[in-house]
Amino acid sequence: MTTLKIHDLETAPEASKPFLEQSQKTNGMIPGLHGVLAGAPGLLEGYQNLHKLFMDSSFDKDELTVVWQTINVEHECHYCVPAHTAIANMMKVDEHITKSLRNETPLENSKLEALRTFTLSMVRNRGNVAQADLQAFYDAGYGERQVLEVILGLSQKVISNYTNHIANTPVDAPFEKFAWKK
Repeated sequence: MTTLKIHDLETAPEASKPFLEQSQKTNGMIPGLHGVLAGAPGLLEGYQNLHKLFMDSSFDKDELTVVWQTINVEHECHYCVPAHTAIANMMKVDEHITKSLRNETPLENSKLEALRTFTLSMVRNRGNVAQADLQAFYDAGYGERQVLEVILGLSQKVISNYTNHIANTPVDAPFEKFAWKK
C-alpha cells in the first residue's frame, strides 16, 4: 500500500508552514490530511482556499454536509467520512442526516435528497449529468449558482479523497470513533 509523508511544522516545505500553522490554530492540531498536502505547498493552499470558499457558499450547514459526505462516501474515503462526521457534529447537523449519508440511504428532507441525488449524479457521471437530473435539482428549489457550488465542493473533495487514497492517511485520533468502511 502506498503512503506519503505526513509533514509537521519541522519537516514541511517552508511555503507550507504558514498553512500548517493556520491548521494548528483552527483545529487545535494539524490534521493528517493537511500534513500530507503540505508536501506540495500549492495543493495545501488550494485545498484550504477551496474549503473556505465552499464554506462561504450559499449552502447551509446541512447542505454543506450533504455535498461533502455524499462525495466522501461515493469515493469511499476512509479518512474524510469520519472527519466530516465529526465536523457535522460540531456544526450541529441533525444526526439522522449524517447517518443516512454514511449508510447511503435516502434523506427524509426532499430538498436535501435532491441535493444528494444531484451530487451523486455529478460524481458518477463526471459532470455529464442528464437534463432530467438537472431539472429535478432545479425543481427542488436550487439554481445555477448551486450547480456551480456543487462543482466547487467536488473540487475540494477530489483533492482530499484522492490524496487520502494514495497516502493511506491514518484517521486522526479525534475522528477514530467515527471510523467508517463501505
